[in-house]
Amino acid sequence: MLICGVDESGRGPVIGPMVFCAVVIEKDDEDTLKDLGVTDSKMLDAKTRECLFGEIEKVAEEARILAVNAKDITEWMKTASLNDVEAIKTAELLDSLVCEPEEIYVDSPDTVPKRYSQNIRNLCKKRGRIIAEHKADMNHLAVGAASILAKVTRDAAIEELKKEYGEIGNGYPSDQVTQKWLDRWFKKNRSFPECVRKRWSTATSRAQLRLTEW
Repeated sequence: MLICGVDESGRGPVIGPMVFCAVVIEKDDEDTLKDLGVTDSKMLDAKTRECLFGEIEKVAEEARILAVNAKDITEWMKTASLNDVEAIKTAELLDSLVCEPEEIYVDSPDTVPKRYSQNIRNLCKKRGRIIAEHKADMNHLAVGAASILAKVTRDAAIEELKKEYGEIGNGYPSDQVTQKWLDRWFKKNRSFPECVRKRWSTATSRAQLRLTEW
């Protein structure tokens, strides 16, 4: 039986893309992923995640990645909630699969997982059963595998942004390096570049603060 795990990396950052990944495996291959050490990407260091990336691709029947850049997230957020955006992009990712998994496990950002799975079901053409759960990346190896591929892909995207914009930190609002970069950039340019999610409170509050200083 084919099963699919779906997860994302980069829901919360103010800088950079949100990356979605779907990994399809034979259910019998769950033990192989377990033996490799696959789990929630947040439980692994960067080097381990990078090493697992290729190993997961070897095990997977199919792996698909979809990145949504900061500019598009900013536009989406004018008319939709972040949960809506995730459901739309998850459905789009699933529909891009060649495989037809019988069960699809998704890490739920919604406080009501059944509502989230129904939202995806309404948007998705795949016939497989969609099960959204909290901590699915810990509870299902296919979702853990998807979380690793998504995280490695987002980290690589951040490194590419650093080549263009300098040291931006990890892009999360809690990162002091990111906060200082936002302040410096806006002070110098009086606007943020397209790599910043401009509707995030971290960005808007800093912009308002800097504007009051002028």
